[in-house]
Amino acid sequence: MTTKIAVIGPTDFMHNITLLAEQIKDVEIVPYIYSQPEEAAAITRNLKPCDIVFYSGGLPYHFSMEARKHLTIPALYMEQDEMTIAISLLSVAHHQNIPLEHLSVDVLDASYFSNVLKNIGAPETKHHVIDFVGMLPANFDISQIVQFHRELYRTGHTKMALTSISSVYDQLVENGIPAQQMIDPSKALILGLLNAKAEAEWIKKNAATIAVCYLSFPSFAYPDSKVDSLAKSIQASVHQRTDSAISLFCTRGDIESAIHTERFRQFLHSGEEAVAVGFGYGETASDAEENAKIAQRFAEHEKTSCAYILTEKKELYGPYPDDVKFQSLVNVHPELVKLAKAIKISPANLSKIIQFSQYRQTLQFTAADLSLYLQVTRRSAERMIKKLVDHGSIKVVGEEMTYTQGRPRALYELDIPVYNFGKESP
Repeated sequence: MTTKIAVIGPTDFMHNITLLAEQIKDVEIVPYIYSQPEEAAAITRNLKPCDIVFYSGGLPYHFSMEARKHLTIPALYMEQDEMTIAISLLSVAHHQNIPLEHLSVDVLDASYFSNVLKNIGAPETKHHVIDFVGMLPANFDISQIVQFHRELYRTGHTKMALTSISSVYDQLVENGIPAQQMIDPSKALILGLLNAKAEAEWIKKNAATIAVCYLSFPSFAYPDSKVDSLAKSIQASVHQRTDSAISLFCTRGDIESAIHTERFRQFLHSGEEAVAVGFGYGETASDAEENAKIAQRFAEHEKTSCAYILTEKKELYGPYPDDVKFQSLVNVHPELVKLAKAIKISPANLSKIIQFSQYRQTLQFTAADLSLYLQVTRRSAERMIKKLVDHGSIKVVGEEMTYTQGRPRALYELDIPVYNFGKESP
């Protein structure tokens, strides 16, 4: 299947990348040409259907920041690195025989230029370099960069300009100032396209992953018109679990296309009571449903209408639609692995137990509480608790009085440094 890549960039970049794309199987380039990098934002808002967007550099990518928030497809850009700068400097030295100290250079990040000089052992003389990473995205002024090159040339400090920006090159040439554009190496352009193709294919594959949406309603029973509307928006089939709880079965792609929309926001805030929604992904429907239940419990803790997503890799995202954060429910902290081995429990189960403790409103819990959270039988939860008690990692702190016949249930509390095994953000 052909991957359609929307490429946003100036004319010369488009010419080079279109020719190189012929070397890559199953790739179609859809060109969007601008004369100024600021135009990339408007172009992004008017893209026709494609699989991924590839920007010619950091400038158009940054100028499109707000517009990209509305994209439902991935976006990458051609990064300017040391290889690009080194090849461009070599070209100037070879063809123009101009030493570095007589060259004015603009780059996205001046540290790359410094790294090139260090790597080749260039003498520590004064170089004429301006970067624009600090100007992005709001304070960028292309006239400052043109003026930088023009003034150095006018005063005789430089003999040529090397620029990263196509429109700067055009203005310098128009003013009679010798100039050359940075050279994007063919290998780097091909690699950029291959990365874009791989990213698009990965997104397509993941979009087909089984997904479940889990909802429960404390004060009214399904069916409900708002739920039907949500099901239609994510092309889901509905499975009624109880009078007040349902599961919606769909795909990851449908959820991720809908969760950022105003329609989903309206669903969350259309009633008087808080709605807690859990989305789960999985290789099987049962895995996805289990993850959806766990995600919903995180949403319930927020005490406001929101949604969480738990992926098949136990990556947790939420709360949606606002203040979205990432955390991993799989903990590979070396001390945790060591502790799990000593307790004779799996690191995954120990990590879940710690997560369970961190997100409870109270420190005490029962075997039934843990069983419900882990989605295991009561007997399995009790076996895990016994191992932790025997190791001294859980202590019995009391009993929960019941209002029915039967023995009181033991109350437990974790006795390990749970905050030492914190979640790491990507």
